[in-house]
Amino acid sequence: MPRPKQRDSALKAQLLLAAKELLATEGSTAVTARAVARAAGTSVPAVYELFGAKEGVVRELFFDGFGSLGQALETPQKGVGRPIDDLFEMLMRFRRFSLDNAEMTKLMFGRAFVEFELSSDELAAGTTVRNQFISRVEDCIADGSLGGNPVDIGHALLALVQGLAAQESAGWLGSSAESVERRWRVAVGALLAGFRAD
Repeated sequence: MPRPKQRDSALKAQLLLAAKELLATEGSTAVTARAVARAAGTSVPAVYELFGAKEGVVRELFFDGFGSLGQALETPQKGVGRPIDDLFEMLMRFRRFSLDNAEMTKLMFGRAFVEFELSSDELAAGTTVRNQFISRVEDCIADGSLGGNPVDIGHALLALVQGLAAQESAGWLGSSAESVERRWRVAVGALLAGFRAD
């Protein structure tokens, strides 16, 4: 008698973990239905049944990445120090997340999978992270550290740290740890200085 198929939430979690490991260690081209199934010790039909297609796996990775980034940005809680210091610390947590999860960050903010089209749900996941930036900026505006439109400043900061993290991850931001740190300080400092309250 054939063994009954056990395609449940536990297998789905196992497949997602396998996909995350493939993405992290081998890059986006390694994330195929066949490779994910093999890494999880199951069959390709299980991937299709639980995720619909490879795009379903990618979608779950996308949401998982933004969930993890959101958690990373929220620790420690706001209000520990001066709002401008809290904002800077959050930017550094974004940096650490991006460097520790380079391939995931490419999936979240780039076009690592050209066949993956963003729906309103995926756009909302990105908006949640952007809103965390905006919230920290609003705190800085409220205490007089920054001035201007918090949405504009939040977008500018997120774009800046995404770019810096991508450059650092690719090895283009400097040839020494000191030069990389200096360029982070110069870039973030210059942007924040441009939004200082008059």
